[in-house]
Amino acid sequence: MSSGTRRTRAFGISLLTVLPLLAGCASVIPDTGSRPVTTAPAPAPARPGAAPRPYQPRPSESGGVAARPIPATPRPALPATAVPADATTAATSGVIAGPDFASLGVTAEQATTALAAFRISCPSVQRRADVSGLTQGTDWAESCNAAKNWSDSDAAAFFARYFGTVQIGAGAAFVTGYYEPEIAGSRTKRAGYDIPIYRRPADLVDVDLGQFSDELKGKKIRGRVDGSNLVQYYDRAAIESGALDGRGLEIAYAADAAEFFFLQVQGSGRLRLPDGGIMRIGYDTQNGRGYVGIGKLLLDRGELQRGQASMQGILDYLRADPKRGAAVMNENPSWVFFREITGPGPLGAMGLPVTGRASVAADPKYVPLGAPVFLSLDRAEPNGLWIAQDTGGAIKGANRIDSFWGAGEDARAIAGGMAARGSALLLLPRASIARLIPAR
Repeated sequence: MSSGTRRTRAFGISLLTVLPLLAGCASVIPDTGSRPVTTAPAPAPARPGAAPRPYQPRPSESGGVAARPIPATPRPALPATAVPADATTAATSGVIAGPDFASLGVTAEQATTALAAFRISCPSVQRRADVSGLTQGTDWAESCNAAKNWSDSDAAAFFARYFGTVQIGAGAAFVTGYYEPEIAGSRTKRAGYDIPIYRRPADLVDVDLGQFSDELKGKKIRGRVDGSNLVQYYDRAAIESGALDGRGLEIAYAADAAEFFFLQVQGSGRLRLPDGGIMRIGYDTQNGRGYVGIGKLLLDRGELQRGQASMQGILDYLRADPKRGAAVMNENPSWVFFREITGPGPLGAMGLPVTGRASVAADPKYVPLGAPVFLSLDRAEPNGLWIAQDTGGAIKGANRIDSFWGAGEDARAIAGGMAARGSALLLLPRASIARLIPAR
């Protein structure tokens, strides 16, 4: 038995006395999947009253430039009845038969990229328990078997033959974006590279509260043992102040604190090493503290204007005054721990590589992981066919999607300012649709 296991069991009795408090505690682990959050904040109502003078970035400050949106006219959502107030899954939110795939206007390039991503998901999608209530593992067998040898040059025909479309609930979609950032880093501490990137500490423990109370099934907390008590793990400010120093947890060092902050937001990324090499790091775990979006904080305080609340605008703000920037970043107590990735990556919530411009993150209660998703939005770039292969802490509810754009400056520019609205359809195996909508 490992020392970590012994310590976990040691606090079992004392934990029972504080379960009522933990049920509503901020230390309940965010459902982050492979990434802690999305990148772009959802629109928020303007704050009434006089606001402080907004921060104005200087031309010399460079956090990158968000891509100028390409406007588009989305397909209207299908008429739907009101979603029941107690609906918590796709199946209970209402499933409506959608149009034929051939009428959606998916391009040959989109279909080919989506088919390649779908093939990656097939081994997992047939084994996973679908919590959305839409599919069963055997429903995917026919399409997955066919995908193995299907010609990429006729990918659209594959989706038209093996899938039908459905709308979940009202069908109204909100789509943001994420990407695999690349920042300057080093495997060893050296001049200009002194911001530690940590692996998971041995004293960070997970507790399944459902083992102690039926009322808390599905809830977990994460913390550390202090004597005979379970306490919250160190927050960002404590870690930045040296709480983990001297423990040999560093797997690498970053050069820029603000860039590393956003790499933590993305949950995985690449380190561009001094010798020109690349080290890939991926999400391992998180400290159990709730995520606080600093973009919204700065908007609410009037320190950023709404058009500046993209990732690039926030980076400019953080760099303009490093001391002030560090204080703002510490208002987000969440900290992400990483591991080196030596195989294909980055990895999504299915434990499989995600593909730029083909993979999306979704709420698995509403979208079966591995399922194709069709988006029609007021911004053209994300319109078309995607495959749900990831999840995210802020990606909750029906038709809430986070689109993955890969790596590089173009990906960063598009993802950093992505916020699009329109409609969404799921592509499901025909066996699933026959069971859900027998009259079709």
